[in-house]
Amino acid sequence: MESTKAGEGSWWPLALRLGWRGIRNPRTGVALARVGWRFRSRDWYRRFPFLPLPSRQYMRWRMYTAYGDERAVPPADDVIRYARWAVKKP
Repeated sequence: MESTKAGEGSWWPLALRLGWRGIRNPRTGVALARVGWRFRSRDWYRRFPFLPLPSRQYMRWRMYTAYGDERAVPPADDVIRYARWAVKKP
């Protein structure tokens, strides 16, 4: 599984692809929403843009540990696979 490096993709197209996949498959959509909520920054509602987004520093660390490049943008399939794994019941 190859990652998309900086300059080859960005987070907005990834978000759109994930949104589309979540609409097409509600189970995937629920898994993505649950994982997205887990990644939110603390006190997100106190800072502009008042959206439950993860901190940039945290995302850089996650991308570095997963792909070896803090600027990597993961493929949609990797995000979906992780989301399904993370919400799977034992």
